[in-house]
Amino acid sequence: MRTTRVLAACGAALMMIGGAASLAVAGSGPEAGLAYHGAASLAAGRVDVRFTPRNLGTSAVPATSVRLAWSEPLADRQTLPDGCARSGERAVLCRVGALAAKGVGEPVRLRVQLLEAPSEVLLEIGTVADGGQGSAPQRVLVLDTGDEYYF
Repeated sequence: MRTTRVLAACGAALMMIGGAASLAVAGSGPEAGLAYHGAASLAAGRVDVRFTPRNLGTSAVPATSVRLAWSEPLADRQTLPDGCARSGERAVLCRVGALAAKGVGEPVRLRVQLLEAPSEVLLEIGTVADGGQGSAPQRVLVLDTGDEYYF
């Protein structure tokens, strides 16, 4: 019985941490879906994130943005790449652009500094379509080990 519970807990953790969730884009039809595949690492309050957006659907996706939100507040000063902007105390928006059916977008890389240096941070990644509509976020738990956590 204990082994079954341990295996179930490990499976749930792997799905949360390493799962590549497909994200439907609001207003883009039933045949479009975005997924973000990449990695995140945390060391001394600095989070490095890299990912590539992919349209898994058979319909094109109009210009969209991805919202990256952290469970901890960001430091006041951030140096973000072109196409990315701060959105509140804990979030950053990055332009993804339009993607063709079964298309792959440009890779996105960014580094943010957290206000403090926590032992772990929960990163949520989700699509934001026109009008503020979006999808349920993909979640990645990142520990302060300097190791990459893939999603």
